[in-house]
Amino acid sequence: MKFKPIYLYGVIFIIVATILVVVTLSKSSNGINQIDVTKKQIPNDDVHKNLGIQQQNPTSANVSEEVFKKLQKLKELADAKPTDTLKIKEYADFLSAAHKPDEAIVYYEKILSIDNKRKDIYLAITSDYYNQGKLDKAEEITTQMLKFLPNDSMATYNLGAIEATKGNKIKARQIWMKLIKDFPNSETSELAKNSLSKL
Repeated sequence: MKFKPIYLYGVIFIIVATILVVVTLSKSSNGINQIDVTKKQIPNDDVHKNLGIQQQNPTSANVSEEVFKKLQKLKELADAKPTDTLKIKEYADFLSAAHKPDEAIVYYEKILSIDNKRKDIYLAITSDYYNQGKLDKAEEITTQMLKFLPNDSMATYNLGAIEATKGNKIKARQIWMKLIKDFPNSETSELAKNSLSKL
């Protein structure tokens, strides 16, 4: 009698099916599957809550309610005391970190209306405009800052960064070279040297 390959395929199919059934039954008898194991091994606390199998990127839909509550509380405090620059800045910083730069800038500008020589506020506004790609506005704020702090190395560095981002590499190089000459041992000098190497 001649052996037919069809019989071999039939035997292989029966063996594979048997293995699948045995494996499935052993899993169900133990009451364990991959999803259950993952859920049992990862604690459900603040540190681990987003490490499950169905992890999602952060969106406004899955940001925790606590963040919204904190945001609302900070807004109430900032609005209740319109001259308390500390509370206003705390809220503006939170907005900026929450990727709401336009709202943050409104509150930063409130601080400048109280004290128009706040270096930290000018730098924060510059950063928000720069990150939005509003380079002309970033340059405008930096220029305002340099009027009352003409020798500020960070504002000077930012001016070079804005020019470089605009594509004005020659102007950026000039600004950074002057910064390195004027502030040879500063952190911003090192930053400028690093940025020059990337132009």
